[in-house]
Amino acid sequence: MDRIKSFEINHNILEPGFYISREDADIITYDLRTRKPNAGDYMSNLAMHSVEHMFATFVRNSEIASDVVYFGPMGCQTGFYLLVRNQKPSAVFEITKRILKQILDYEGPVFGASAIECGNYRNLDLAAAKEECRAYLAVLENQTNMEFTYPKED
Repeated sequence: MDRIKSFEINHNILEPGFYISREDADIITYDLRTRKPNAGDYMSNLAMHSVEHMFATFVRNSEIASDVVYFGPMGCQTGFYLLVRNQKPSAVFEITKRILKQILDYEGPVFGASAIECGNYRNLDLAAAKEECRAYLAVLENQTNMEFTYPKED
């Protein structure tokens, strides 16, 4: 059986950042890596779920809304996947930073925080989302790898 693409990345050398995980025709899968894998520092389910609701809503209401295929958390609790078609990686990187800032500036209830809209609506907290977004935005503001490639093994 073939290994999936994400299993081919050496997670032991991966650092937080914004990466191109794979390209499939006109769809690019972005790895929004918020944590160093296997380092014992993982997102809580509360933070992960809250960021998912906030980021997904903002990106699906942005100028690239019609090109967004998916946004959601990684099961390993170290980041998110964002799938976008027909957009340049540099533009998606800038939009990602802008959305993180929108989440930080937002005041109000977490989007989709009701029993009608979410299967675990009590597990949402804007402060947790903001804390996660603040830390990740700091990573992106300092990112120098504008090719968005994964680190190479020595």
